[in-house]
Amino acid sequence: MTIGDLAAAAGVAVSTVRFYERQALVEPERRSPAGYRLYVAETVRRVRFIRRAQELGFTLREVREVLRLSEEPELIAFGDVAEQVAAKLDELDRRIADLGRVRDALALLVETGPTHPSCPVVEALV
Repeated sequence: MTIGDLAAAAGVAVSTVRFYERQALVEPERRSPAGYRLYVAETVRRVRFIRRAQELGFTLREVREVLRLSEEPELIAFGDVAEQVAAKLDELDRRIADLGRVRDALALLVETGPTHPSCPVVEALV
């Protein structure tokens, strides 16, 4: 598939695919005789993963590492990678806890309406 086909299938702009290519996150399988980038269908899944991981707060460096681990899972046993994974797990646990507090505050706001003495969302984030 061409870069335009890939971008459309993954729900991103062509410039996003080119950016991911420059960042060494995706690469074309080959080039056509006319020089067009040609990608395999699996690249759609990879681009969707990259975009979703970014939406969830992963940096491109972290995305690159996750992709590397998916290709070479035995690396997880090494100290440096294991420490990075543990640190990301801690970060995600903190974010989940924060989101839980915000969710509860929003539910309280819906439940009590404007009669609550202070904004529970602000209180949840302080």
